[in-house]
Amino acid sequence: MYSWIDSIETLDAWLAARATPQLIAVDTEFMRTNTFASRLALLQVCIGGETALIDTVALRRPPSLVARLGDANTCSIMHSAGEDLEALLPLLPDGPGELFDTQIAAAMAGIGFGVSYQKLVGQLLGVELAKAETRSDWLQRPLSPAQLEYAALDVAWLPQLHEVLARKLDELGRSSWLREDCRALIERVCHAQPDPHPQRAFRGAADWPIERQALLRRLLLWREAAARTFDKPKPWLLDDAHALNLASQPPRGGDELFERTRGLRALRGPQRQELQALLEAPLTDEDLAIERIALPLDSAQKRAVGEMKTAIAAIAEQLSVPETLLCARRHLEALVTDRVWPAALEGWRKTLLHDALMAKLPSGGLNSIPR
Repeated sequence: MYSWIDSIETLDAWLAARATPQLIAVDTEFMRTNTFASRLALLQVCIGGETALIDTVALRRPPSLVARLGDANTCSIMHSAGEDLEALLPLLPDGPGELFDTQIAAAMAGIGFGVSYQKLVGQLLGVELAKAETRSDWLQRPLSPAQLEYAALDVAWLPQLHEVLARKLDELGRSSWLREDCRALIERVCHAQPDPHPQRAFRGAADWPIERQALLRRLLLWREAAARTFDKPKPWLLDDAHALNLASQPPRGGDELFERTRGLRALRGPQRQELQALLEAPLTDEDLAIERIALPLDSAQKRAVGEMKTAIAAIAEQLSVPETLLCARRHLEALVTDRVWPAALEGWRKTLLHDALMAKLPSGGLNSIPR
């Protein structure tokens, strides 16, 4: 059973009647098909076994709910919380007071990496859940009975998952790992800043002249800002293929730009003019002072990454956790190329991995990395 709540008075009364519990199961339904930012459509909470479906279309930012979820004494239980935290930014710009992510907890407990809510409920609680309403229109009103039932079930089992997983992590001595990762997730989502050097993700342009890399960066920074301003998906303004094409071979005038960018749904006349101006403006010294795109790994670096992955596999097997939980390949590549310990591997991961990975780092007069 669940309560549908679409008024401040009803929500305040519902929360006031459940003021004691410090654990709240939380899930969201949102839409992001034609916008840059997620549009929160529904917020589900479960307190003490009772579920409320809160109409966030009618209630944009209910003070009582914001205060409860943001309270440092309240632990929000969520599953794979990244996208939910994004959807909740209008309500909780700094995130919940405390987070227990059951997907991360499952990985740390050795159950598996990236396990879905449905699979985890089935595996740990013996309950089979359907996933029929995943692609529903959650902004429509009224919501269908099937949508409401699906939404309610998405939080109904989170408290029991929390109970099982918290006990497992306590037994394994890994509760502090989860607290670290959940705090890092909140920080990463809620205080994210646009990448100042987005061109680094385009490894295929690593051999471009610095001028072309700088122009690519200029286009990508414009795309990010424009997408935020107009609340449109970035590829609708300028997809990756067009960005690479325009930076590598700038068009000779507005007519050519128009022909080469046909089909970009959000790139209208004014935006094309902005884009043309960016393409024609001379590059400054500041433009050229960029971080170059990393070249492909050389043979020694590839060998080092392979040896590091072997070392990580041994540690993961010893701990009975997924290798991916410990370290992603991109962090190893960054380590061997940048010679800087990755921020993503700080904390409990550094304690486990530092010595093993540093022993595999290629030698040859390179800077050492402090512990």
